[in-house]
Amino acid sequence: MSTTARDNGAAGDQVPGGGAAGREIAAVGHADLTPHAFALVESAFQERLKRLERLERHVEPGSVIVRCGAGAPLAFGRAASASGRRLVVVIPTHNDVPAMPPRRDRMAAGELLNLADQARLLPYDPNHRDSCIGADERMIATSGLLLAVWDGSPTNGFDATAHLVTYARARGIPVEIVWPAGAERGTGEATPAPSAALPVGGLVEPPGARYP
Repeated sequence: MSTTARDNGAAGDQVPGGGAAGREIAAVGHADLTPHAFALVESAFQERLKRLERLERHVEPGSVIVRCGAGAPLAFGRAASASGRRLVVVIPTHNDVPAMPPRRDRMAAGELLNLADQARLLPYDPNHRDSCIGADERMIATSGLLLAVWDGSPTNGFDATAHLVTYARARGIPVEIVWPAGAERGTGEATPAPSAALPVGGLVEPPGARYP
């Protein structure tokens, strides 16, 4: 893994699609995937990255970026590593010192950091929902494509995937929904504890919907 880079927020002012940051492929999604769904999502990510390779024959392949955590981020990290793409993992910091991930994310975080080419430091609290959402929004804002592991459910007090899809689309960032047939979510606690909740609902479109 290369020298850790600190995200100071400047990249958020770049136009998606411009410069190196605009070519990044971000991934967000449900953390509470069942083991079977996790395998399906990982396979779907690999297939999507293969299709992108054909479109990138004359340009440098885009890096992939995930926020450190279990579920969809780990599935995407594994797929990126298998495809040979450069993987950037966003990790939380507190007072410029890397923060310990929640216990539920520690095994996934360790694997992602082993797979990563670069760790990007970002100040946020991994134990609070709104702080994690803010980190995801900053990650999305500098990307050129968002892959969202989303079953079509609305944003609620725990999961904000629908909100992040809406956030990306409102900024003109292309979004692709990844929800393979047969995928299911579990019932265990797999997301950060809620803090001040975002409005429930938001734009909800059917899984598999195609975006500009």
